Formats: sequence, C-alpha cells, structure tokens
Amino acid sequence: MVTIKDFKTIIKPIITEKSSMGSEYNQVTFQVQKTSSKKEIKLAIENIFKVKVKKVNTSIVKGKLKSFRGSLGKRSDYKKAFVTLEEGQTIDINAGV
Repeated sequence: MVTIKDFKTIIKPIITEKSSMGSEYNQVTFQVQKTSSKKEIKLAIENIFKVKVKKVNTSIVKGKLKSFRGSLGKRSDYKKAFVTLEEGQTIDINAGV
C-alpha cells in the first residue's frame, strides 16, 4: 500500500550520463530526503513502482559554492540513493517525458 510518506521520501529521479550508465547494472538513481534511511528508501521504491529492490547505496552530495549576481552563495546539500533492482525488474523513469 502506497503512503504519503513514500512520496515524501523519494524527491525525484536523477537523470545524468553517469546515472544512466548504471542501467547496465540494473541501477536507478534518485534524490531522497536527507533524513531517510536505506530501509525507508527500499520500502518506498517497492511500494511506488511495484518492483523488488536488491540493494540500496546512499551518498550525501555536498553543495557547490557558486556566484549569484556577484555575491558568493552555496547550493544545498542533498542525499542520493543508488537503487539496485532484482534481475528482470525495471523502472521506466523516462515514461512521462
């Protein structure tokens, strides 16, 4: 059963060249809440997309220093989850594009 907490845990999929190379290893990359654990991420992915998750790896990405209109600023830190799916399972993140 899908809950509101599941949708709050998973923020958005990350679609870059590097993350798309993970599809060779049956991996999908998501931006998630910084406070969520691997178990919460696994349950959210399984409930939302109806797939079996084999493994979840996470990393915290530090925000870069950037110049905004001449003054120095910092982008926010965020947490990234690399979700490895069981053999034969897929998630089509390009479906709505």
